[in-house]
Amino acid sequence: MGKNKYGKGFQKEPQSKGGGSKQGGDPIHAGKIKASHILVEKFSRAQELYEDLKAGEEFEQLARQYSTCPSKKKSGNLGEFAKGDMVAEFWNASAQLKIGEISQPVKSKFGYHIIKRTG
Repeated sequence: MGKNKYGKGFQKEPQSKGGGSKQGGDPIHAGKIKASHILVEKFSRAQELYEDLKAGEEFEQLARQYSTCPSKKKSGNLGEFAKGDMVAEFWNASAQLKIGEISQPVKSKFGYHIIKRTG
């Protein structure tokens, strides 16, 4: 994994069901999307958490336990936000996800995010 326009390490998970748009993520309504995230300082920790999620751990529980963002009190829920509300790496990765899909670790100036698109 190298650095790309989505930030270091971003790689969209393959779709388990057919279909999907060529754009990647689900449509963005009124210029806003909803997402939750887990924020950690080290890539190695983010990768461990991502593997835990793939193994069936609950996103919300891991966010409450490990995230360094104040949103951890809300299970990582960031609510609804527009493009200018987030750093580019975070927005771009979020916009490429389908609702319910979880990203691999995404690097920003704040650390490493694992993002779950919720709307």
